[in-house]
Amino acid sequence: MQEAQGGRVNKVGLYDGRELREMFTAATSWLEKSVPDINALNVFPVPDGDCGTNMLLTMRSTLEEAYRAPDSDVSGVAQAMAHGALMGARGNSGVILSQIFRGLAKGLEGKDAFSGSDFAAALSQGAALAYKALSHPSEGTILTVAKDTSLAAQAACSQTDDLIPVLEAAVKAARDSVANTPNLLPVLRQAGVVDAGGQGLYVLLDGALQYVRGETDEMRYRRPQMVPSNVPLSPQLAQQAEDEESYGYCVEFLVEGCKGLDQEKITNRLSGKGQCLIVVGDDNMVHIHIHTFEPGKVIQYATSLGVLHEIKIQNMDDQHKDFVEMTKAQSPPTDIATVAVVSGDGLGKVFRSLGVTVIVPGGQTMNPSTRELLEAVESVPQDKVIILPNNKNIVPVAKQVTELTAKKVRVVPTEAIPQGVAALLSFNYDAGLRDNASLMKEAISRVRTVEVTRAVRSTSINKFKIKQRQAIGFVDGELFSVGESHDEVLLQALLNLDMKESEVVTVYYGKDTRRSEAEGIVDKIRQQYPALGVELVYGGQPHYYYIASVE
Repeated sequence: MQEAQGGRVNKVGLYDGRELREMFTAATSWLEKSVPDINALNVFPVPDGDCGTNMLLTMRSTLEEAYRAPDSDVSGVAQAMAHGALMGARGNSGVILSQIFRGLAKGLEGKDAFSGSDFAAALSQGAALAYKALSHPSEGTILTVAKDTSLAAQAACSQTDDLIPVLEAAVKAARDSVANTPNLLPVLRQAGVVDAGGQGLYVLLDGALQYVRGETDEMRYRRPQMVPSNVPLSPQLAQQAEDEESYGYCVEFLVEGCKGLDQEKITNRLSGKGQCLIVVGDDNMVHIHIHTFEPGKVIQYATSLGVLHEIKIQNMDDQHKDFVEMTKAQSPPTDIATVAVVSGDGLGKVFRSLGVTVIVPGGQTMNPSTRELLEAVESVPQDKVIILPNNKNIVPVAKQVTELTAKKVRVVPTEAIPQGVAALLSFNYDAGLRDNASLMKEAISRVRTVEVTRAVRSTSINKFKIKQRQAIGFVDGELFSVGESHDEVLLQALLNLDMKESEVVTVYYGKDTRRSEAEGIVDKIRQQYPALGVELVYGGQPHYYYIASVE
């Protein structure tokens, strides 16, 4: 074997079982980064759990089995992955994903290694099995994305047998297919989002492609780019969500058969007992998923087939109430879109709750390109757009977009997350583009920002001598404090501000900060400044242990 493109491929371009496993290990890590963004797409009147979470848990089970199989045999690894996916499938999307892996296993059956054409053929089998698994398959879902992806991969095989260009064609097709899902499924068009399951499949394939290209090191410092919807949020969505309707229960379990299981017979027996029925597996083990008003009857019938495992019953009426509250809280329709650069799942939720139209992943060390910002601007239906860069380094990049589009674009030069939050809070739905840009600029001038991180190297700046890994604090981008602990530096930085004129301090804690630590520092701030309102919010931002907004 020889190294090529960062993956173990032999002289004739064949990948072994270890490569198949490692390829999807990298893809799963890539998917994990996008779980909050994929979950946020679940805005259907009948939610079926968190799609991103379900797909991630399914993939983890897939990999657990894969690591038990011998490395050398790609057929054995693929079979193990298919079994793991079946046993660990969660939710509608997870079950469909398990069928895609079942097809991969069938396509790679008996092979010691695989090429690009082998992988394309296996994808086609996976898409076919996924469609077959549903009694009433719908277009505009993960099924469509799987089909479009497999067709593109097959077409690429007419030019090459190399896995990389085949995967490149598959990923491009997946992205285009995801973007098109709102045009195929009315509920997506009404919600102004793309299909969550399709988005997850695209992210998985994109992660696999980056692995075979040898880009795993770069993946550690970037986040997957979500495919934006090309349709607006329907103003009727909230009214529709208020309709009085019952949705029943989401029932899911495994059946281990005693005398052999007939999937067709089980499907026929359960088809009249609910919706979204999926029955997949083999003669010995079957995974069943159904939405029903009578979970007891479904379970009672299933117990006659064999032993039940992993039983999960969720009340979808409770989920629907959460959906109604979410849609009521959504911002009213406007002819001005807002595009914000944000990093961190918690901060993403904050910006979405404030009505931002599109979030472009990025920030410190992950500056988005002009192309990415332009694509975000072009993806919104509105002709007027306000961009919030939320980082000093991104402001000049954002300003380039104004010359590259026919849309009217204003860049509000927010240099930090708190400024972006203040800008969105000042948005006036009755005002025009110019007035709103002016209001936002005025709002960000009233906000002071404190950021706490760690030094990546030893250096001297002005009066400070900084050691590598020391905690350092910035106030509005200028270094103001150095210390050994994050808490100490945050408190020192606040001392540099005129807190007598301030009213509210909001502390966003990052992904590397424990909540207990964050609660402790907030208590200290309250004790030191009893007249202030102090709030604690999970930001999940990388690199910065704390970002504090002082208003």
